[in-house]
Amino acid sequence: MGIENNKITGNGIEAIEKKGRLKKRGQVTIFIILAIVIVVGVVLIVVFKDSLFGEKIPEEFRGIYDSYSGCVEQETEIALDILGSQGGRIDTGEYFPGSDFAPFSSHLNFLGFSIPYWYYISGNNLISEQLPDKGEMEDEIEEFIEDRISDCDFSGFYSQGFYIDLGEPKANVEIFDNEVRVSVDSVVSSRKEDMSARKSSHEVVVRSKIGGFYDIAVDIYNKEKDGAFLEDYALDVLYNYAPVDGIEIQCSPKIWKTPDVVMELKDGLEANIGAIKLSGDENDYFVVNEIAETKGVGVNFFYLGDEFPSKIEITPASQTLMVAEPVGNQEGLGIMGFCYVPYHFVYDLSFPVLVQVSDGQEIFQYPVSVIIDNNLPREADLSEIEEVQEEYDVCSFNEGSATINTYDINLNPVSADISYNCFDSLCELGKTELSEGDYELDTAIPICVNGYLIADAEGYAEKKILFSSNTESFADIILDREYEVNVGINFAGNEIGNERETAIVHFAGEDGTVSAILPSSEGIILKEGLYDVSVYVYGNSNIVIPATRKRECFNTARGGILGIFGGTKEECVDVEIPEYKIENALSGGGKTTTYILESDLEKGKIMIDASELPTPNSMEQLQYNYEVFDTLGVQLEYG
Repeated sequence: MGIENNKITGNGIEAIEKKGRLKKRGQVTIFIILAIVIVVGVVLIVVFKDSLFGEKIPEEFRGIYDSYSGCVEQETEIALDILGSQGGRIDTGEYFPGSDFAPFSSHLNFLGFSIPYWYYISGNNLISEQLPDKGEMEDEIEEFIEDRISDCDFSGFYSQGFYIDLGEPKANVEIFDNEVRVSVDSVVSSRKEDMSARKSSHEVVVRSKIGGFYDIAVDIYNKEKDGAFLEDYALDVLYNYAPVDGIEIQCSPKIWKTPDVVMELKDGLEANIGAIKLSGDENDYFVVNEIAETKGVGVNFFYLGDEFPSKIEITPASQTLMVAEPVGNQEGLGIMGFCYVPYHFVYDLSFPVLVQVSDGQEIFQYPVSVIIDNNLPREADLSEIEEVQEEYDVCSFNEGSATINTYDINLNPVSADISYNCFDSLCELGKTELSEGDYELDTAIPICVNGYLIADAEGYAEKKILFSSNTESFADIILDREYEVNVGINFAGNEIGNERETAIVHFAGEDGTVSAILPSSEGIILKEGLYDVSVYVYGNSNIVIPATRKRECFNTARGGILGIFGGTKEECVDVEIPEYKIENALSGGGKTTTYILESDLEKGKIMIDASELPTPNSMEQLQYNYEVFDTLGVQLEYG
């Protein structure tokens, strides 16, 4: 009976198990609550650590820590100003110079700032990019603050009897569109008499739009990189401000002064690049679409022709003249009945454009290179070009050595800049320096077969010699002195010096042709050597080609079923050629071959006696003049 009373039924067991589970669940709940309390406690400790652990600043010491935070803010503002003025860089990195082949260095000098190009052509003809990201900008500001914050001036507090100890600073910077947040972890302890204070974290917020400016700058850069819109504007300037392609109806050469064309191009680029904008009427030629300009932010584009490094090469052209020769007045072309001058010039342009993003108070600016190659804009994807060309950076592998001496033609030592042309790379080697009576350069040099050593010295013509650095290690380079001389022409008993006659003189030597145009541009630069001298004198003429009308007939396809089977019919049109007057025509000149000595050039003047031809008064007479021109000679006198 007692045993039966002690039996536990199945329902009782279930109740006991349920009670045990509830007890365990209550324990888990307690642990969760404790964990939450601990986490909240840690957060409160972090947030209020200054108050909880003795960093509550007494009023007497508050000025010290306000001053320290002020120093952090001031150094941040200085860092942002430098960074915005230098293309997102405080440390602008290593400077790499340009070359004659590519005038760009790695940095653009603008108003005293050395600004790294975001992309440019290096001296060895590689395209390089130097675009910083926001993380790099933040790192540079952090380093700037850490380097300078220890110099914070507490002299006013020292004079009041305060003692201040500064710990090693560690800065953290975050750049946002309209502000920059700075946190500096540095233990700053101060004491006076029996009182003391301590603070280890210092946070400031600087109002700055540098982050938003950077985003706009990157949008512009990507637009230029992918679409080359600056090259498109430059190409329009080229075709509107310089002779590129065209035809002129005349029988004398069409002549442009090369320096004037270059100056006109620079002026046109300066005006047009400066007019580009991001907002305005979408039909405005100067508005660049697909770039959102933030309200209140201005974007300007600058090219300063007289201050920025530029390369403008024109082919065919000399340093002084661009000449297009006439067609139609040569022997055998009399059937044409008129003369015309066709011309086609090829331009290579490279110049920097400075992009500025500003609201009138802050500024973010960076330069890029604009490239026109053979009258065409450069390919847009620069990164692909860089990857291909980096494999052929010959100048990076100076595994050979060479000793180079430079002299004039009398073997007197001359100091010269030396470069080495290997494949498509032009490597700057250095300058010959005086050593034991000779100007000598001992240098490392890329290994190359059939490369060219190039010597360039002021007052001397550039000299290029074949040099295979894989087998040669020594070279003497003889430089020819250049002389500036004036050219005059005696024609028909008088020296040309009025507007009635124009003369062109070509001196064709081993290094190319130098030309003078009289009377406007008589000064040229020559060196000693053998020259083919050609003189063309053009005078006023009264040749009038009357208006003509002729009928031109040609076969065209018939319509309908006959046209399907190749049927044709004759159609005729009337072609009218208007009357025109030939105002300048060949009236004298001649040719000769002569060796010009250095002693002749030292006299500074070359007078040429040119032969006279009959003044042309008809197309037949003009063609006769060209036929006999090659038989005429000229005489040169010096001094």
